[in-house]
Amino acid sequence: MKSLDIHKSEYLKQFETQTYGRNLFRTQEEERLDAPNEECGIFGMYSDNDLDTFSLSQFGLFALQHRGQEACGISVLKKGRITNLKDEGLVLDVYKDIQDPETFMGNSAIGHTRYTTAGDKKKYNFQPFFAKNEYDQIILSIAHNGNLTNAKELKTELEAEGVVFRATSDSEVILRLIQKNLDLGLRGAIKMTMEKIEGAYSVVGMTRNKFFAFRDFNGIRPLVLGAIDEKSYVVASESVALDAVGAQYVRDILPGEIVYTNENEPGKLHSYMADETKGKQRICSFEYIYFARPDSSLENINVYEIREKSGEKIWHQAPVEADVVIGVPDSGVPAAIGFAKASGIPFRPVLIKNRYIGRSFIVPTQEMRERVVNLKLNPIISEIKDKRVVIIDDSIVRGTTSKRLVKILKDAGVKEIHFRSVSPPIIAPCYLGIDTPSKDDLISANMTTAELRDYLGVDSLEFLSVENLKEILGSANHCFGCFTEQYPVGKGEEVELFN
Repeated sequence: MKSLDIHKSEYLKQFETQTYGRNLFRTQEEERLDAPNEECGIFGMYSDNDLDTFSLSQFGLFALQHRGQEACGISVLKKGRITNLKDEGLVLDVYKDIQDPETFMGNSAIGHTRYTTAGDKKKYNFQPFFAKNEYDQIILSIAHNGNLTNAKELKTELEAEGVVFRATSDSEVILRLIQKNLDLGLRGAIKMTMEKIEGAYSVVGMTRNKFFAFRDFNGIRPLVLGAIDEKSYVVASESVALDAVGAQYVRDILPGEIVYTNENEPGKLHSYMADETKGKQRICSFEYIYFARPDSSLENINVYEIREKSGEKIWHQAPVEADVVIGVPDSGVPAAIGFAKASGIPFRPVLIKNRYIGRSFIVPTQEMRERVVNLKLNPIISEIKDKRVVIIDDSIVRGTTSKRLVKILKDAGVKEIHFRSVSPPIIAPCYLGIDTPSKDDLISANMTTAELRDYLGVDSLEFLSVENLKEILGSANHCFGCFTEQYPVGKGEEVELFN
């Protein structure tokens, strides 16, 4: 037991200074094809006093880097003026290029780290989005995590009213609706916007004298609230961003809740429920399985504990005789530790990471791309040769990564391979902010478990059941759409939001 606790502490400690990499067997190209991907992380902070928003927003966004690696942006409020900067690249790279940090120090900031779901990868789709007045001054800026299912319809309506769109992202629909209704006051404008938009959304934003955040009526995408002191607040996609800036977790923003400041009461954060009858909790279950950092807590549930319990549960669901348990770094490791605790089969950190390899490793051929995987993760052959191995992974999407993993283990001389996925079979795409392949490309939607076992070439294959996942999470009040094809809101059109 003691050795397992050491594994846990070492495992979690590393992410304080290094970015969290969910499944390091996936090549950069495959991250888009053979994994569900989160579209972004959002961060916001407000204080009655001036803060080092340049440094603190950088720390907060770095903690959320795993939620998006394509682009990063910030808006900072300083003495009634909003300054915006956004660029392609990782958080630290974008901040490194800022020539004058003093420009980005104020009393409020919002930030975004991007992964594309709706809209293309052009710079005009990078966030935060902002609106200007006739004097070319930014009057409103927002950052959005999620996906609107009626964005195309709303965009058409707004264009008919003369609203000009500058991007091809559903997030701009939220911006323009708030901007259009600002004559109702900020709270009224947000409420009106929430009544019209559908889908999944967590939003942080600012005007020239206010800070705000709000969450959809199902709470599908996460959003947590923290405090640095009595007059300084932080809102972020995950609690690890609060930890990164020295804020204490207060609670999660409620489904359908708007939190906001008022210029007449500086330092006070107000709360307003947009519609008391609509709010219900349906947070994405995949946040716990895969997306969130393991040292995060969402809805007062610790992510690491859920992942460890999932390993324990799948042992009880599908026990097997074996010599060694291994987990795919980083996301499969807690479940592998849980499996080992429940089974008594020793866990071994057999897959060794090269911490110095970057994401931008570019090679021209498929053969060489395959070899990049071995540069990122290399097995300790002496620990697994001629042994029966249980491999724990977070999920199986298209199956290509899993098949490569099996080949690496076989090449290392493993005698038996027993594959365990601690998510249920993914049989349907997500329309609510997660980038998943089409149903035709989801291998569990097109193969039985027995057929997939033969395709992977393993001795046994088991998936955690949906019922066991609900038991681990403690309720059925989550979105399980990718496992059941039943969604908390309508999925909208199965087409690109903007052509």
